[in-house]
Amino acid sequence: MSARGLVRVTPPRGALRGAVTVPGDKSIAHRALLLGALAEGTTVVTNLPGGGDVRSSLGAVQTLGAHARVEGTTVRLDGVGPGLAAAGRAAVDCGNSGTTMRLGAGLVAGGGAEVTFDGDASLRRRPMERVAAPLRRMGARVETTDGHAPMVVAGGALAGIDCTLAVASAQVKSAILLAGLRARGATRVREPLPTRDHTERLLAHLGATVRRHPDGAEVAGGARLRGGTVPLPGDASSAAFLVVAALAVPGSEVRIADVGLNPTRTGFLDVLRRMGAAVEVADRRDEAGEPRGTLVVRGGPLRATAIAPAEVPGTIDELPILCVAAALAEGETTIAGAGELRVKESDRIAAMEQLAALGVGVRASADGLAITGRAGAPLAGARVASYGDHRIAMAFAVAGLAAPDGVEIADAGAADVSFPGFWRALAALGADVGGAGP
Repeated sequence: MSARGLVRVTPPRGALRGAVTVPGDKSIAHRALLLGALAEGTTVVTNLPGGGDVRSSLGAVQTLGAHARVEGTTVRLDGVGPGLAAAGRAAVDCGNSGTTMRLGAGLVAGGGAEVTFDGDASLRRRPMERVAAPLRRMGARVETTDGHAPMVVAGGALAGIDCTLAVASAQVKSAILLAGLRARGATRVREPLPTRDHTERLLAHLGATVRRHPDGAEVAGGARLRGGTVPLPGDASSAAFLVVAALAVPGSEVRIADVGLNPTRTGFLDVLRRMGAAVEVADRRDEAGEPRGTLVVRGGPLRATAIAPAEVPGTIDELPILCVAAALAEGETTIAGAGELRVKESDRIAAMEQLAALGVGVRASADGLAITGRAGAPLAGARVASYGDHRIAMAFAVAGLAAPDGVEIADAGAADVSFPGFWRALAALGADVGGAGP
């Protein structure tokens, strides 16, 4: 099987069993690298995931002047402090990483350099005006290409703003807060719905003054971050695929160790438990402001549910795998208010319509899906496309566990973007994973 080839997943001979780990949290990794570059002193990030998106952020901070030493899954980053992106010109290749581009724009907005952010064809389709507009309000010069990348950010003297987001977005919120670190006065971001708060937690961990509000967060300008140690928990979004894999096979029992349990990231667990999933947490603890623990999952029947718009920001990355859970459940599951899925690495609403090829009833709308589950009946075999999207590739791999004739995923190597080793982890639990030929 080539790295970008076709993978075929079929059900295991028995239940899925075993203990596995997942890569370090991708969202926190991005933020640790970017904030570490702006800090004074050395930031040590452990359990760094090896996916392509994080490599993009690592390359970005090195391009901007930070020095990084990578030893296995540990990176030691010597920050530049206020000198980061202080002058000159630079070009940052963000690959497929929207987090690198949007947060990177906020990071350099308070410097004096002119930085061009660009990426692959998929990233060039994603909207960037939502981050460019507030940075302009703060005093940076930001030019997009018809609202998309390439995006040029010319930093300068910034003034803090009080900004209300039209769309709940942790990336946009974080970009504004990062710019606020080098702005005059306070910068406050108000969001219509709560989003993941890793940036706020990490800012406080590295010495910034952060105030939490019921509708968002505020950062004081002029902060000088200090380097520190950031031990990354296992990525909750990656763990979600293995959680649903265990639920898909009756009699399974899977333990996923050291997973991040930040409450702004565990909405998918709330949804699955509402569907009847047996998921417990053991060994709960906190490190560097982030809770973590071991997920213990037992396979069993699921029932349909409704995922409301208010739940979408807390489940946005897990919605593709929740669609697979819905395909296995009894009744019709609805997802509403998820129009943001249309502008991810792929149009994820359209991509998940491929469940119809597996014999699942699917109706799509502009901002959601209605999925009629098969409630214990096997799924049909089919070949599907990942559209180069890591979460689509992994979601349909899990669906293959309930399809006796197997599910073939084209461009399956996309999974490496966020979960290097996903196919090995699935096979280690007992799934039948292999190349399907040309």
